[in-house]
Amino acid sequence: MVPLLLLSLLWGGSLQEEEGYELGVQHLVKVQEGLCVHVPCSFSYPWRSWYSSGELYTYLYWRGEKTRNFNLVATNNPNKAVKRETKDRFLLGDPRTNNCSLSVRDARKSDAGTYVFQVERGNVPTYKDKRLNLQVTDLTQKPDILIQEHLQSGRPTQLTCSLPGACGGGRPLTFSWAGAAVDSLNHQNLHSSVLTFTPRPQDHGTNLTCQVKLQRSRVTTQRTIWLNVFYAPWNLTIGVFFRNVTALKIVQDTSIPILEGETLQLLCVADSNPPAQLSWFRGPPALNTTLISSTSILELPRVGTGEGKFTCQAWHPLGSQSISLSLSVVYPPRLLGPSCSWEDGDLHCSCSSQAQPAPSLRWWLGAGLLENPSNTSYTVTSSSEGPWANSSLSLPAGLSAGLRLSCEAENVHGAQRASVLLLPGKLVSVSRVVPAAFGGAGVMALLFLCLCLIFFCIVKNHRRRAAGRRKVANDEDPVMDTAAWGSQQNPRMNGPSDQQSPPGDISAWREEQDTQYINLRFHGRKLWEPQDKGATSTCVYSEIKKTSQ
Repeated sequence: MVPLLLLSLLWGGSLQEEEGYELGVQHLVKVQEGLCVHVPCSFSYPWRSWYSSGELYTYLYWRGEKTRNFNLVATNNPNKAVKRETKDRFLLGDPRTNNCSLSVRDARKSDAGTYVFQVERGNVPTYKDKRLNLQVTDLTQKPDILIQEHLQSGRPTQLTCSLPGACGGGRPLTFSWAGAAVDSLNHQNLHSSVLTFTPRPQDHGTNLTCQVKLQRSRVTTQRTIWLNVFYAPWNLTIGVFFRNVTALKIVQDTSIPILEGETLQLLCVADSNPPAQLSWFRGPPALNTTLISSTSILELPRVGTGEGKFTCQAWHPLGSQSISLSLSVVYPPRLLGPSCSWEDGDLHCSCSSQAQPAPSLRWWLGAGLLENPSNTSYTVTSSSEGPWANSSLSLPAGLSAGLRLSCEAENVHGAQRASVLLLPGKLVSVSRVVPAAFGGAGVMALLFLCLCLIFFCIVKNHRRRAAGRRKVANDEDPVMDTAAWGSQQNPRMNGPSDQQSPPGDISAWREEQDTQYINLRFHGRKLWEPQDKGATSTCVYSEIKKTSQ
């Protein structure tokens, strides 16, 4: 009864001013529910020989907000009973070292209130009236997630989850992990404070959550972190842009067809962390390839036939990767020929063409297609190698005048045709490009120009005979003339009489000049009236210009 009686004197303050009695402790302490708290405390008192030899005990009394009585909640005196709710949760320091510190485990809302310390030796209390106010708040403390080292793809890593303020001996904690990176782990690994898993590249940027729950309660808290996984380049791709529009996405070494003259933009994309250094090289991956760009973008303004393989290399401290793209340049046919000559009374013609993909060659006689290569009336021989296609044609003598013999080269990107006109006593070779986009209008224009050319040749021969020049025998070798048409800015008004005939012997002239090129210029389409009233004219033209090449 003596300690309780003397304790009541504390609130009256009878011993407050007595010298030599000191007790140091915080006035206010806050702790979150379920956590632990340590309150430092020390004391001192005057030495008296008549009571200092007894056993030293410390006591802690609690009074709640709604109670007036003090209850003993902690002591080192084994003969004193303490409150059941605080037993083994409230611990006091060793009084022999003047330590009265308080440790509270698993704080509960019911622990809130005012606490008073008492120090006793023998039957005489030696204490000081120091009050401790303890407040227990809701659990807002988030757990900590400790990562031992950088997360690297393919390397096992340990993560530790802990709740600051929790301590051993308190209420048990339940841990759980959640996130895309650990969905495949077994249940046991996901309910431990230590998580072991192997990061993957796809885990970079995902969330990982550790949740902590106080057992035998509904109190939970959690923390979510963003995973920063280091990994070497993977999923390397090339984006191919035509006129700033994405057309293709290349995910492995491949070859694509590109139309000659096309403008391309190649964009290399590598998935890595940290970002890889991207570069473009000409040729396959090798030590001696030529660096052409140190960025992820490669500009090809005009693709030419010489383009080949381009390699994008992604350099990274954890490893490098490369991807190559080969450009197979395609283009429409380029026709050479036909070239024709008379041999032993037969007409022999040859024709060649270059294109990518390789073109097909066909011969036309008039409107008829010479399809059968071994026909008895003609012979067609064809061959091809790489982008080149070659064809030869043999026709017997006795062909009808006015027919047109044509060689046509064609692939999926266009077509080109050149023709030889069979005229009385001679052949006239007419070169003509027929792109795939041309229609019937181009063909009609070609026929109209051919008629004009025929009329011009007839008028020319008539003028030569009128001038008294030597006539050409019917059995002479034919002259291969080529007619082409273009544009003329300043049309000439004079007629064909201004054109000069070749001087000297015409046979020698033909041997020296095998091919004549006649340029027809049509501007304004004026009607020309020939001086010879016996000839009739239906050809409308502005200028006829003859040039030799």
